[in-house]
Amino acid sequence: MNLIFGVLLCLPIIATLLPLLRSSHWTVRIFDFPRLQIAFLSLIFIILSLVSTNEPSWVVGLQIINALCLCYQLYKISAYGPWHRKQVLDAHGPDDERTISILNSNVLTPNRHYQQVLDMVARYQPDLFLSLESDAWWEDKLKPLEQEYPYTVKIPLDNLYGMHLYSRLELSDTEIRYWVKEDIPSIVSDVVLRSGEKIKIYCLHPEPPAPGESDVSTPRDAELLLAGKEIDRSDETVIVFGDLNDVAWSHTTHLFQKISGLLDPRIGRGLFSTFHAHHWFLRWPLDHMFVSNDFLVKKLLRLGDVGSDHFPVYAKFQYHPKAEAFQPELQADAEDHRDANETIAEAEPIKEVVDTKYD
Repeated sequence: MNLIFGVLLCLPIIATLLPLLRSSHWTVRIFDFPRLQIAFLSLIFIILSLVSTNEPSWVVGLQIINALCLCYQLYKISAYGPWHRKQVLDAHGPDDERTISILNSNVLTPNRHYQQVLDMVARYQPDLFLSLESDAWWEDKLKPLEQEYPYTVKIPLDNLYGMHLYSRLELSDTEIRYWVKEDIPSIVSDVVLRSGEKIKIYCLHPEPPAPGESDVSTPRDAELLLAGKEIDRSDETVIVFGDLNDVAWSHTTHLFQKISGLLDPRIGRGLFSTFHAHHWFLRWPLDHMFVSNDFLVKKLLRLGDVGSDHFPVYAKFQYHPKAEAFQPELQADAEDHRDANETIAEAEPIKEVVDTKYD
């Protein structure tokens, strides 16, 4: 029995230590995701082993190490609890011409519950709606949206990386980017607010480190960091959203925030776990929205099931330039920039840009 408990107690320890390695292989990076689940397993295995009798000292040692792992895992995600100071502050007052709302939904290519998606858009009436994993079939089913969303960017693909952007607000200087791989697009565009002011948006869906996808996280990491470096150079008002195939507490996403200077509206509000929609125990936040420090949050919601393996995310932001004084950006040091440059170089990005104009 002690041997069984010893094996069980070793599992959370291994799962905690592996992400500390700088290896980009998916068998290591996958343990960045389930920190809450690993903490739960540590707690359960400690309790189970404590009910046994005549515990040898080596089992007690594993219990202590598991307790440390439990504390470490909870620490890594603690910023997303309501007790933490919000990184992006709340906006008060009614909507105005500087308000923008966004709905982001990975619809899952083989999902056929398109009416649920249309109903969701009709209910929340976002200014921008981004569908991910949308192919030609989904493009046809989403066509009714064009009656109210005159500005569109359509990239129908059958490789799980198609995306469609629908906007009530005017889009300008729109580009379809292929940062790292020629079949994985992103969208970069200016959006004209009702006030006439322009903001920049980045719609991203990089390739995840997973079997059947990429053996390593390098392509995903490089795409995020390439976007982050461009945002840092431009010093524009920016919103980044999409399925980033990474969790907010990972080294790469934190590095992306430091390089780009963008803030995470979930900090101090909750995890907003979006994947996997059908497995409550295996669930973590993959769908993200990051904003520059001149935005405030009016609303942030994880929406209901639309037949996909992802829950949609809805947010409403208030552009408020004076907020910069109260919302400091994260700062990247020389080591951070060196880390980002090495990751980008390893990915050998193609940096292809397809210029596109949409009327």
